[in-house]
Amino acid sequence: MAQHRVCQEQDDCARKVTLSTMRLRVLPPALLQDPRVESLNLDRNKLKHVPGISKLGNLRKLILSKNEIADFPEEIQSLVHLEKLELNQNQIRVIPEGIFSYLPRLKHLRLNNNRLSALPKDLATCSSSLQYLNMSNNLFRAVPQSVLELVSLQELYVQNNSLRQLPRELFEGRPLKMFKAHGNPLREPPSEVCAGGIQQILSYFSQLQNCQVEEDRRVKTMFLGASLAGKSTICKSLKQRQVVLVSEEERTVGIEISEFHIQDFTFLFWDFAGQLEYYVTHHVFITPQALVILVINFQKYQLNNDIFRELVGFWINNLFMRVPNSVVLPVGTHTDCCTEEEVEEKKRDIMSKIQAMLEERRANLTHFINNLESSEESEFYVDQWDRLKEMQSCTLTILNLVPINCTDYWDIKKLETTILEHVKNEEIFPNVIRVLPPVYKEVEAAIVDIVQSEETAEYGMMDLNHLLSEITHREHLSHLGTELFQDILRYLHRIGLIIWYEEIKQLESTVFLRPAFLITMFKILVRYHLVQQLENISVDLLVGEHATIRDQSNWVWTFKSKAMLCQRAMRALVKHQLYSEGMRDVFEEMVGHKAKKGKLFSLLEHFEICLEVRNTKDLNPGAREFVPGKRWETTQDCGEAYYLFPTYLNQSEEVSERWGGDHPEDLHIRAYFSPEIPEGFFQRMKEEIKTCGTCGHRFQTELLLPKVPSDMEVPQPPPPAHYYVTSYGTTTFGPSSIHINRQSILDK
Repeated sequence: MAQHRVCQEQDDCARKVTLSTMRLRVLPPALLQDPRVESLNLDRNKLKHVPGISKLGNLRKLILSKNEIADFPEEIQSLVHLEKLELNQNQIRVIPEGIFSYLPRLKHLRLNNNRLSALPKDLATCSSSLQYLNMSNNLFRAVPQSVLELVSLQELYVQNNSLRQLPRELFEGRPLKMFKAHGNPLREPPSEVCAGGIQQILSYFSQLQNCQVEEDRRVKTMFLGASLAGKSTICKSLKQRQVVLVSEEERTVGIEISEFHIQDFTFLFWDFAGQLEYYVTHHVFITPQALVILVINFQKYQLNNDIFRELVGFWINNLFMRVPNSVVLPVGTHTDCCTEEEVEEKKRDIMSKIQAMLEERRANLTHFINNLESSEESEFYVDQWDRLKEMQSCTLTILNLVPINCTDYWDIKKLETTILEHVKNEEIFPNVIRVLPPVYKEVEAAIVDIVQSEETAEYGMMDLNHLLSEITHREHLSHLGTELFQDILRYLHRIGLIIWYEEIKQLESTVFLRPAFLITMFKILVRYHLVQQLENISVDLLVGEHATIRDQSNWVWTFKSKAMLCQRAMRALVKHQLYSEGMRDVFEEMVGHKAKKGKLFSLLEHFEICLEVRNTKDLNPGAREFVPGKRWETTQDCGEAYYLFPTYLNQSEEVSERWGGDHPEDLHIRAYFSPEIPEGFFQRMKEEIKTCGTCGHRFQTELLLPKVPSDMEVPQPPPPAHYYVTSYGTTTFGPSSIHINRQSILDK
């Protein structure tokens, strides 16, 4: 029996062969001579062709993912028993006819991340068997007819193509359970509807069938740029159709939102303040598929890299990180202060440097991907590889810069014409036109009425269910369901009429009807002279937060030295602002208390404007053990919550003094411990060769703290190692002294 079991195990191994990440360029001859093979995994190799694969006539599963295949292997048609086929992440452009008609048992097909724009007609012959199809990240402009004939399909993935319309029959007459289509310029149904799931898509088509179709042509337009660049002047001049000069005293504070019409297009203008303290919160409001008008002051612009980074590069980098598929229209202002030659020279300089940034980003991504693919441990970096590939497929669309004189209405008119031409270009804005049922406009009108009502609070924040109840009190909207209502809210959020962060658990039931209220909240904590604001907190506010003058001094010191604010300090700052503006009733909901986090903190953390930390003097010797691959959780701490603001970490004098100054080749890696360090953390950091988790590059490292002794004897205590802990920015935290003996961390 033992011998039989050994034979059985050997036979099972022979049937299932894995040759992943072997850098194969050809199939091993021994493999092709074994007809017993039923499962073959060849992913992450260097294969361009697979000649001889037809000899494996018993194959049921074939994985050829992440190779270099450009021509679809026609020998696959001989694998008549094949049930699972994966050819994703190759370079295939065309699949010839006559392949799938020989694969009657095929259930699972992955073709994502290729260069396909069509599928063969004979794919329909797999109608009774194919249950899973992934064709995402390709070049499809329409759903192939052969896909519509796959009546057994249960899962379909079409994300990140160029689809503008989804046929109704795709969702009828088949047991479809999973469907994803984000990343497409969909007009019908809009992506907001698709995000609601299959039932909402069917509901959408049902509404279209029973009412007159309406086309919506609206564009969310974001004005970005440094302070006093001319954003508000352009915005107001376009809206009022005459030159409207905005003085320095009248410049935007926070965000101003207005509506503007050109022909049959409606633009929702979001004019962002250009002051430095608002930069860190802009990305909270930028949504995909918006037109970003980047305003550059030509009078201040000089032909050097520093000025370019300040006035242009900073904004381009921000968009890269937050909304990498944006459309950006650079506009040069104050041209009346420059000669014609200077204007042209500055225009060429800006456009060439932006293009250089785009090229550098593409080159860096390609380099990172190649490093991961050539890594000896590439199987550990699958998630990073997928993320880099996704980033590689997204890029900013940079339109040609328009130089204007804001005091000349003909230049304003020229800008208006340029904007309209770009918006009408379907290659640039493929989904600017959406096909919507009339109920969308009806709900929007109802929300506008609610916002304008005297009964609505100034801050305009409302519970989702309460808002739905208010809307359904209107007779013509009495049958509005929750799912359809949420689809409409997603759409109104996308165009910028309201703010609804359904992806944030603590805010999923809250709708901000007046988006400008959020910037009012942000500027309380992200602003110049915050130290002075802390120092000026009144005694009454301190008493209300059970704090003393000494506590206030500690708040100031902690903020100046660590860029951290405790919850009581933040409550005091917010309370002063909200109470002075008559918003007392919303205070607790926004800031919360010790036992419950407020909505403001949830929002700030989600967008990484701050992060919750613990402020203690000592490390925790009882920290749980750190095990790679498993989630590590901190021990329960009843201390007061602190919030770290990376934007305020902008000094490095203490670090420079300690280490003798910076060197151009230094690589700065800063970590923040809050204050727990997982048991075994430094033990695993001491290895001399590390692999970058992002790009896969291997490099030598040395731990500045004392290395862990290799022998079991207790060594002589080394001199205390001084270290400074920092996070994100460059301000130092500390100082403190520790020594490490094996995995025990002892306070000194």
